[in-house]
Amino acid sequence: MAGVVLALAGVARAQAPEDVVVFAAASLQGSLDEVAAAWTQESGQRVVISYAGSAQLARQIERGAPAQVFISADLAWMDHLQQRRLVDAATRTDLLGNRLVIVTGANDPAPTMTPRTALAARLGESGRLAVADTASVPAGRYAKQALQAQDLWDAVAGRLVQADNVRAALAFVARGEVPLGIVYASDARAERRVRVLATFPADTHAPIVYPAARIAGTPAARSDGFLAFLRSPVATCIFVRAGFTMPDGRRCPPSPTPG
Repeated sequence: MAGVVLALAGVARAQAPEDVVVFAAASLQGSLDEVAAAWTQESGQRVVISYAGSAQLARQIERGAPAQVFISADLAWMDHLQQRRLVDAATRTDLLGNRLVIVTGANDPAPTMTPRTALAARLGESGRLAVADTASVPAGRYAKQALQAQDLWDAVAGRLVQADNVRAALAFVARGEVPLGIVYASDARAERRVRVLATFPADTHAPIVYPAARIAGTPAARSDGFLAFLRSPVATCIFVRAGFTMPDGRRCPPSPTPG
């Protein structure tokens, strides 16, 4: 009997799909975990996710890191890998969008205002502003573009607290270490200790787009089911609830009316 049990266990292991390893922008943490759990429940395939700044992840992929899927927070880092033939261009898709906001502590009583008014009112002459690294991290680059577009960059450039990724910038505000930070709208929704004080107009920065693609050389059977699921109604609803937008107009279908 014990031999039969061991044999059946061996068959189960042989039939279990290989894990899919995903490198994903830090701003996806939480929502992508929920999507991955739903995919595992549906397919039996485990999803292992490594979160960091898109630049850091792209460089790791260049060095041969063993990932099967990459989800960047901007087009530039995906373009960087595609130009080097490190992602499969045929699988590339624009998955999500986002908005850029200024956050303050959750207990700040100030009303919602414009970015210019928010910075003047809450930073004063010596306050610090948390952002992701403005040279390499997508959220930081969007922040710099938005500040420059509104002629605010020169006033704050010397007072930036720059972080390795956008969630680290968010944490500075959540812990009360700085009065304001520039993050994505989805980040603000994920952190109860902050609230949105101002939203940058979409035309002040490049469109915020999260592309996803299979890493070159990855077997389709290992990655493409999960890539397809990222665009499913289940995943779309999770991402919408988390504060992301859909660049292609996808919507979360309404729940069926109890009959």
